Amino acid sequence: MNRLINEKSPYLLQHAHNPVDWYPWGQEAFRVAKEKDKPIFLSIGYSTCHWCHVMEKESFEDEEVAKLLNDTFICIKVDREERPDIDSIYMMYCQMMTGHGGWPLTIIMTADKKPFFSATYIPKETMYNRIGIKDLIKRIDELWKNDREKLLDSSEKLYRELAKLNEEDKKGEITKEDVLEAVYEFEVIFDRLYGGFNKRPKFPIPHNLLFLMNIYAEKKDDDIKEMVTKTLDGMMMGGIYDHVGYGFHRYSTDREWKLPHFEKMLYDQALLILAYTEAYRVFGEERYKDVAKNVIEYVKRDLTSREGAFYSAEDADSEGVEGKFYTFTYDELRNILSEDEFEIVKRVYNIKEEGNFEDEATGEKTGQNILYKVKHFEEYKDRLHQIRNKIFEFRENRIRPLRDEKILTDWNGLMIAALSKAGFVFNNAEYIDMAKKAADFILSLSKKGLKHRYKDGEYTYEPLIDDYAFFSFGLLELYLATFETIYLKEAVGLVEKMIEKLWDKEKGAFFYAEKSSDLILRSKEIYDGAVPSGNSVAAYVLYLLYRITGDIKYLNLAKETLNSFAREIKAIKSAHSFSLYVQDLILSEPIDIVIAAEDKIEIDKFLETLRKKYIKNAIIIAKNSSEADELIPHIKDIEINKEPKAYVCKNFACGVPQNLTEFLKYIG
Repeated sequence: MNRLINEKSPYLLQHAHNPVDWYPWGQEAFRVAKEKDKPIFLSIGYSTCHWCHVMEKESFEDEEVAKLLNDTFICIKVDREERPDIDSIYMMYCQMMTGHGGWPLTIIMTADKKPFFSATYIPKETMYNRIGIKDLIKRIDELWKNDREKLLDSSEKLYRELAKLNEEDKKGEITKEDVLEAVYEFEVIFDRLYGGFNKRPKFPIPHNLLFLMNIYAEKKDDDIKEMVTKTLDGMMMGGIYDHVGYGFHRYSTDREWKLPHFEKMLYDQALLILAYTEAYRVFGEERYKDVAKNVIEYVKRDLTSREGAFYSAEDADSEGVEGKFYTFTYDELRNILSEDEFEIVKRVYNIKEEGNFEDEATGEKTGQNILYKVKHFEEYKDRLHQIRNKIFEFRENRIRPLRDEKILTDWNGLMIAALSKAGFVFNNAEYIDMAKKAADFILSLSKKGLKHRYKDGEYTYEPLIDDYAFFSFGLLELYLATFETIYLKEAVGLVEKMIEKLWDKEKGAFFYAEKSSDLILRSKEIYDGAVPSGNSVAAYVLYLLYRITGDIKYLNLAKETLNSFAREIKAIKSAHSFSLYVQDLILSEPIDIVIAAEDKIEIDKFLETLRKKYIKNAIIIAKNSSEADELIPHIKDIEINKEPKAYVCKNFACGVPQNLTEFLKYIG
C-alpha cells in the first residue's frame, strides 16, 4: 500500500496498491521533492476513465515502470473530479503545450509546480511515434541531471506565457448579431446525416441544444429545428443511449452514435434530462418526454445515495473489459427471449450473429452486440417494453461496473435543476421530491459553509465557482418548481457568498477558486465544455435572480460577467453556447407571469397549460401567501382574492388581472 490508502476518493483508492510510491496532492509531496531534488510526476484522472485504467494496468502496476518512476520523481495522483481546480490549471498547460487535452493527464513539473512536459495517455513502450513511459522517464532523468537549466527555462517561459494569457483583457460587448452568428457556426459543423456537431467522436453537449431551442422559440426556423431534433433522435436511438437500463454513456466514438465509451456521468444525465424536457415543451413530441423520464428512472435506481443525493458516475469497465456489462452475444439474446421477441429485437436493435460493431484497434467483428436503432419503431412500442424488462433482468445478474460514490456539490446542483424542471413540466411530484431531498441534504451539510465533495461522512475541499453557480442554479429551479421561499432564500445567500469570495473586483467575472488556493495561478474560465462553464452558469443564476427579485445589481453583474469574456466568446461562438444562451435572454423581451390564488389547486389550473408551453424568457411565480414579498418586492402589491388571477407583465408593465378563461385564451 502507498499513501493513497488513507484517501476517500475511489480513483485514488484504485491506485493505493500500485508499486508506484504515490503521494496525494499536498505540502508533504512538494517538500519531499525539494529535499530530494526531484521533479514531480503528476497524474490526473478519474475513477470511471477507461484510458486511466489502461495506463494503470500497463505502467503503474508494473514493477519495472514503478521503480523508474520512484527513482526519478516524486509521484502525485489527483482525482480531477475531487480537485477540478488542479485539473483546470494543468489542462490549460497541456492544451497550450500539445494543442489537445484529455485524461489521463500526465504532467512533469518542478517542485514549485511549474510544468515542462505534458501528455495524456502514455503507453508503456514507445510505439506509433508516441514515446513510451520507460523511454520518457530515462530522457527526463538525463535532462534533469545534465541539462536542468533547459528544463527550468522551459517551465518558466511556459508559466509566464500562461500567466499572460490568464491576465489578458478580453472585455467587450456581445450583441444579438453575435448570438445569431453562433447559430450559423452550428449550421456549418452540423452533421446532416446523423445529427450532432462535427464528425467523430461525438459528445452530447446538451447546452448547445438548449441554446438552439431558445433561438427556435423566437425564430421558428426549420434549420434550427432540424439540428436539434436530428441530434436528440440520433442520441436516443444510438448505442450512446442505454436501451436496457436507460441513461446515457459518455460519448460516441463513431459518427452514427452507435459505439460509445461506456462510462455514465451524473452531469451528462442532468443536462440531457434538461435538454429532452425542454425539447418536449418546444416541439411537443412525446418521445422526448419518454427519454427524460427514463433517464430519471436510471438516476433514481442506480445513482441515488441513501441520503437522497446523487453519486458521480459508473465505470465503463467491468471485469477488466470495457462495455462488458452492456453488450450481448447473439445467442445470449436468443436464449433470453421467445422466438418472436428475438425477431423483433434483431430487427429493431440491429443484432447480428457476428456482432454489430468492430474492435477499434483490429477492425474485426467482436461477436458482441450493442443495442441501437436506426429508426423509430412505434408499432413495437408496447412489446419492446416487455422485451426490455426481460433483458434488463438478465443483465442485472452480471458483475456491475464500479460506481463512484463521491457526492459532488456542483454536479448535484445540475441534477437538482434537471429534476426540478422535469418535475414542473411533467407535473411529477416524485421528481420534485428527489430534487428536494438532494438539495436539503447539501444544505444541511453546508450550514458551516459550502464545500465541494462529500464522501463517507466527510464534507471537504473549498468550493469553486462551479459549486456556487451550479448549486444556486439547482436551488432557483427548485424554487420555480415549488414556489417554496426557503430555496429562494438559500440561493440568494449562496450567490452573495459567491460574489464575496470569487468576484474579480478589478476586471469582472468570477475566479475559478478562492485566493487561498494552493495553485500557481488564479484562473477564470468561460469555455463551455462537457458542462457549461462556472461563469456562464453564474451569469444565468444572476440573471434569474434579477428576474425573480427585481434587484438590478444582479443584472449588472450578469452583464459584466459575460462582457468580461466578450473577445473570447466572439472568437469561437459555438464553444460558448451557454454564455450566449444567457446573453440572448438578457437581450430579449422579458415576460413575467404572476398567479395569485388562495388555493394551490386553483394555481395548478393556471399552471397546467404553462407547464407544457415553452415561452421564451418567461418567469412564472405563484403567490398564495405574503411569505415571499420581501424577497420579491414587485409582487407585494398583488392581492390574493378568492377568485384566482394571473398577471402578465411585459416591458415592465403589467396587464389587467385575468381569470383562468381569459388567461388561457391570452396565452393560446
